[in-house]
Amino acid sequence: MQDVAFDATFRAAAPYQIDRTEQLKDVAFAIKTEDLHRKIRVRKSANLVMFVVDASWSMAVSERMSATKGAIVSLLTDAYKRRDRVGLIVFQKNDATLVLPPTGSVQLARVALADIPVGGKTPLSSGLTLSHRVIMQQKLLYPDVVPLMILLTDGAGNVSMTSRSPREEEYQAAMLLNKQGIRSIVINMEHTAFDQGLAPTLAQYLGAPCLTLQELRAENLYATVRYELDQL
Repeated sequence: MQDVAFDATFRAAAPYQIDRTEQLKDVAFAIKTEDLHRKIRVRKSANLVMFVVDASWSMAVSERMSATKGAIVSLLTDAYKRRDRVGLIVFQKNDATLVLPPTGSVQLARVALADIPVGGKTPLSSGLTLSHRVIMQQKLLYPDVVPLMILLTDGAGNVSMTSRSPREEEYQAAMLLNKQGIRSIVINMEHTAFDQGLAPTLAQYLGAPCLTLQELRAENLYATVRYELDQL
């Protein structure tokens, strides 16, 4: 039997030595098949939490940004304690930017989060595409890494990278992430009164849960992300 856990096997056989006198004539310690314990190797995979944040004017309301930053900082603190890696992508104007390459430093993440540039259009497909690229690069560097993307957006992208429409690009990028088995959480940043259902639709393409603004409380967000990480 391969990978025998000798200490556990000895403990299992020890109480029966007095009843195995016949076998003890040939060996110093009698072990039977039912005593054998297999060594279980537990591998601790590191999580990669990739935040992808819409920083266009669609998220210009300071209260929303404040709530979002507070929730994210709480999650980053937890990720740091668990030795996970975190990264931050923001998309605004005409492109997406990797503000924080994946790192284990919560302090670097806090600094990057505090200085998010805002304004301009919403290149959502660019944000999703860059997130996919970064995550796949990390999987090549660290084969055991387990990624989780947290997307903060209203789903209203209005900038394309190609001749296709913004919506078509977004959905194709989302399906690619989903096809790669990358888990995601969508946080809907649109105000309820103006919500056209774009974020929930995008979440469907990602195969992800979608939180509405009313649910964007630190404890709810924490519980959702923690649950998703535990499923990875």
